[in-house]
Amino acid sequence: MTDYGRPLEFGYFLVPNADDPLLEYARLADRLGLDLIGVQDHPYQRRYVETWTLLSVIATATERVRVFPDVISLPMRQPAVLAKAAASLDLLSGGRVELGLGAGAFWDAIEAYGGERRTPGQAIGALEEAITVIREIWSGERNRRFDGAHYRLSGAQAGPRPAHPIGIWLGVGGPRALALTGRLADGWLPSSPWATPERLPELQARIDEAAREAGRQPRDVRRLYNVNGVITEGRSEGFLRGPAGQWVDELTDLAVGHGMDTFVLWPEGDQQEQLTRFAEQVVPEVRRQVAEERGG
Repeated sequence: MTDYGRPLEFGYFLVPNADDPLLEYARLADRLGLDLIGVQDHPYQRRYVETWTLLSVIATATERVRVFPDVISLPMRQPAVLAKAAASLDLLSGGRVELGLGAGAFWDAIEAYGGERRTPGQAIGALEEAITVIREIWSGERNRRFDGAHYRLSGAQAGPRPAHPIGIWLGVGGPRALALTGRLADGWLPSSPWATPERLPELQARIDEAAREAGRQPRDVRRLYNVNGVITEGRSEGFLRGPAGQWVDELTDLAVGHGMDTFVLWPEGDQQEQLTRFAEQVVPEVRRQVAEERGG
């Protein structure tokens, strides 16, 4: 059993399909009281609107919900400019931006759009360098310098600083990337289809070991989870496929038994119906049960 004792948060994983009423979904998530809206980043996908543009529009169309890319395709984004964009939107939105980063996937599509094809080792090396570059730009200090294999800063004038300490959350699953998460990141952001509950203990252990070796506490690393499934009114059809009560039990176990503290709904079916069920029938009960199991 693993419970890092972190406060719970809940969000919505928004697929940026250009034909969908994206702002309606975002406004609904905001009205329902969810904490986060994450948008996947696949700029080479012709059916999708561009992620950072959508995040910016969502930030202006909502009042309180925080927004983040879930996760940015780093090979398609220059990290210093990405850092500037995130800091800018954080300032303009009143501190409502976080940053999910990915090392890259779908390399044929990335290369078709002019991005660099990287080996797994290169991708992790670039991700580590990007974290350094981003934090240098967020420092707001003058004459920032960095000389890496993938990225450079040559006397960069950083700023403005973000309105709040933006979290860097890594959507990664390999051993080297998990170790990087433990050493340097603010959070880990896996998805339930590949990071199944059965795999979570092994993956968490790699993060925890690296965190301790770096002089950090495992609790310092936030554990977010994109949860893909459907909330039904019928019987259970498997993990995250069943009635609201099943979801409550499974998310509670993920929190107090597997250390996950943030659940980002990635629903199938009617998005508005699923969002409403999640916010009204699942979220309050998960909060209550986790508090009860933690002893109040």
